[in-house]
Amino acid sequence: MEQIGLDRLTGLVAFARSASLGSYTAAARSLGISPSAVSKSVQRLEARLGVSLFTRTTRSLTLTPEGRDLHERALRLLREAEAIEQAAAAARAEPAGLLKVTAPLPVGTHLLAPALPRFRARHPRLTIDLRLGDHMADLIEEGIDVAIRVGELSDSRLISRRLAPHFVCAFAAPTYLARRGMPRHPDDLVHHDCVNFRFQSTGQVLRWPFRVGGRTVELTPDAGIVTDFSDAVAAMLVAGGGIGVSPTYIAAPHVERGALVPVLRDFSVERSAFTALWPESRRGSPNVKAFLAFLEEVFPSPAPWDRALEEEGRASSVERPLSSVPTGARTR
Repeated sequence: MEQIGLDRLTGLVAFARSASLGSYTAAARSLGISPSAVSKSVQRLEARLGVSLFTRTTRSLTLTPEGRDLHERALRLLREAEAIEQAAAAARAEPAGLLKVTAPLPVGTHLLAPALPRFRARHPRLTIDLRLGDHMADLIEEGIDVAIRVGELSDSRLISRRLAPHFVCAFAAPTYLARRGMPRHPDDLVHHDCVNFRFQSTGQVLRWPFRVGGRTVELTPDAGIVTDFSDAVAAMLVAGGGIGVSPTYIAAPHVERGALVPVLRDFSVERSAFTALWPESRRGSPNVKAFLAFLEEVFPSPAPWDRALEEEGRASSVERPLSSVPTGARTR
């Protein structure tokens, strides 16, 4: 029987990833190569097989009947190849090779990126590919080892671990509060300038959660400025733009230097949690095991950014610490 060549294997990988993700661009990003390299590899595979695998338009790829059949077979082949790789990795005593990690942009920028040099110093044989953005990567299809998400997420193909609470709180600059006064109840927000956040993934604006009268309510105050980037919200608040809700890990450095102060702390709630996700196939990987252990350091509970706000709260004697706020209430 003729032995399969390296070029044909490369073509199968490029084809399977393109079919799963729906475009050459997405497949190229996943594989770390150029879209043209993916396209040419698939074209060579089609020429070799003598069939068309995709119906192509300017915006998308659609599998032909022959392509659908080959896609299932190619995925089985690649799953077996991955199982071989993971078995070999599990036999190693020391983490080594490539570790692919994905996280939302603010989490990656503020929490993961500053910590990764410390992780690499411990495991110098590891190469880390950190992918940031609001794109909800398919860990299986894109070959991601570990994802950090905000929220309790479930996927039967993935294993999850809760890392630390994710608090949000209202903040404002001292200059703004000196000019407009400190609100004492969420109802007072109608008398203030507000800055709000819009989710890039859905286009929906953030509903501000508050603990009022023993239950959690969500408000959407009128906002003079709306942005889809968390750091931009904080920057506008520091500049005196009004009151806005921010994750505590983003606001804490500004609070420590006196540029922001917590507002309505008595009504703050735990929004969700930081969660790590990884495929079942990575369970035995020494790379993943080492990284998950490291994440316990990056996301301790209580977290240092929340402790910083607690200390500020004690110093100002204004309101109680975040960790004392009851959680688990029903959200309206």
